[in-house]
Amino acid sequence: MLREALFAKIHHATVTFCDENYVGSITIDADLLDACGMRPNEKVLVADCTSGARFETYIFKGKRGTGVVGVNGAAARLTGIGHKVIVMSFCHLTTEELGVHRPKVVIPGDGNSVGRVIEYDPA
Repeated sequence: MLREALFAKIHHATVTFCDENYVGSITIDADLLDACGMRPNEKVLVADCTSGARFETYIFKGKRGTGVVGVNGAAARLTGIGHKVIVMSFCHLTTEELGVHRPKVVIPGDGNSVGRVIEYDPA
């Protein structure tokens, strides 16, 4: 049996742009993606800490070192520039894998730079 678990999280990134006329996705600085292990085209759940909205989308890789976190398409109506968001990726693990898996969490610093990287303890 497989269980769904948190793979990685970017906690409290700041939205830098919203473009509802773009064809969907969330654009995230490549440095943040590398730090947590998320990949372009990966499905993510986004929780807007400012508005309370939650939505699913997929990742576009943003330009490295820019601090970009942009919400595109219809989801851009659920958030706003300056909002704090949590971006979560999930994976499917066996019970044995779940016992050793350590999700990576990136807590952005100023300008959505890679601030702190932590790993949660296994289940």
